[in-house]
Amino acid sequence: MDGMTTQGVRATARIEARADGRGGTALPVLDGEGPLALRRTRSSGTEARVTLVGAMSGPLGGDHLAVEARVGPDAHLRVGSAAATIALPGQAGGEARYDVRLDVAEDGELRWLPEQLISAGGSELSVVSRIELRRGARLVFREEQVLGRAGEDPGRLTSRLTVRHDGRALLDQELACGPGAPGGWDGPAVLAGRRALGQLVVVRPEFEEEPPPARLLGEYAALTPLAGPAVLVTALAPDALLLRRIMDEALHDLT
Repeated sequence: MDGMTTQGVRATARIEARADGRGGTALPVLDGEGPLALRRTRSSGTEARVTLVGAMSGPLGGDHLAVEARVGPDAHLRVGSAAATIALPGQAGGEARYDVRLDVAEDGELRWLPEQLISAGGSELSVVSRIELRRGARLVFREEQVLGRAGEDPGRLTSRLTVRHDGRALLDQELACGPGAPGGWDGPAVLAGRRALGQLVVVRPEFEEEPPPARLLGEYAALTPLAGPAVLVTALAPDALLLRRIMDEALHDLT
């Protein structure tokens, strides 16, 4: 870790999961830095489980945090977080950045299920998630964002998600919200005044032949097959609790 600088904190957390040859998954690399602490929790069957524990507030303005996870062939990894992440303004000022880089090998499986990201008033955060999947890989990726705390306007939040499968682009999308974002982000054609938004990407080899059909999951939620063995669920809700309920129901149906 580069530690604290006048520009904020620089820290990276790294996870590597490998099949242990006995039907389980080993974690030869589990390395957290600064505010990004990693804890191995009780495994379930073939799956290793890791919890990301925020050791400090943030990310704050000027911070640059990154989480990297690599899943080897036949390994199974689930990553969650102990609490919501809250983007806050910091003394250093400027934009904070949070990078997520995930790589899943053939026949590997990753379930990425963190708690919500809350964009507090006055904060500026850019989240960039890049996912590389080999043929035969399985993925569950959940991303939930809450715009502002109770009774508070949001900060500026920019989120980009890129998923590549077998060397080809599967999904590449970006959303900007809050002060300084392009006009109309909160209008009826985008968020319609809702303050909780989420997306769920599920990649399974069997979807190549039999993808789930496109359908509405409620007034502000929908399931859409992608051009590959994957589906995308997008949802809006007035609050984080209702959003999680929608996402949990979709996840249960798809897995």
